Amino acid sequence: MWDPSKGIHIGSFTLHFYSLMFVFAFGFGYVLMMRIFKIDNVNQKYLEPLFTWTLIGTILGARLGHVIFYQPELFKEDFWSVFLPISTKNGFKFTGFSGLASHGATIALIFTTLYYSFKIIKKNPFWVYDRLGIVVALGGAFVRMGNFFNSEIVGKPADPNSPFALLFPQQSSEYGLTVPRYPSQLFEAAGYVLLFILLWVLYRKTDKKYQQGWLFGLFFIILWAIRFFVEFLKEPQGDEFIQIGGLNTGQVLSIPFMIAGVVIMIVSKKFKITEEENAKPE
Repeated sequence: MWDPSKGIHIGSFTLHFYSLMFVFAFGFGYVLMMRIFKIDNVNQKYLEPLFTWTLIGTILGARLGHVIFYQPELFKEDFWSVFLPISTKNGFKFTGFSGLASHGATIALIFTTLYYSFKIIKKNPFWVYDRLGIVVALGGAFVRMGNFFNSEIVGKPADPNSPFALLFPQQSSEYGLTVPRYPSQLFEAAGYVLLFILLWVLYRKTDKKYQQGWLFGLFFIILWAIRFFVEFLKEPQGDEFIQIGGLNTGQVLSIPFMIAGVVIMIVSKKFKITEEENAKPE
């Protein structure tokens, strides 16, 4: 039985666990990227703008991605809720963002990081993507933990005798009767933690960080493969209007990213640098 409180009550204010997981994702991400910049001997002044552009890309892209891929009717029915954590439908009220999509966040991050790479740190974008991928893998685990606390993105019904079967009494009413389900959020979070460990070990113990794009390509392949396979255990999210050959929207959108990862790993051979070239000159 999974029936937690929604958050930590501080007087009349409630700090929701989902919001707390986002704070952890960006907080640990900031500390981790600070450590990475020290290892690579990069000036810490480039850290703040990276954090800012990553935050903007993640939140805005994730929100737009959810609306475009899963809830496009909001553009007509409640336009301002697309960009702001409010609802103007049936009266004004603060709602927080109730829908975020990782595919949208990824697309937006690609563009915000391109700007950061060319205009601010002036490095090959693949250099930044390699290191950002390590941070995102860990952050993704925190976000899925937030989904678990919210009893959202629940799994499909499971055999009651399965060691993975859980009851989500707080689940959205769209799923109907409360029945034993797979904790798909935890499966995905565990996959992302393992991916983070793998990328960190490769970054610290091998010279692959000098082959710009290699770590990022591997990150793309594994991250979206995890998402692809866990989708088999998930309930549909909103209107699954993108479906091909029995694959749902999340799976169809993950395939191009996995293919891109393979291509990036192949072309990364052209972007090798030396240890001396790795540090940004001042």
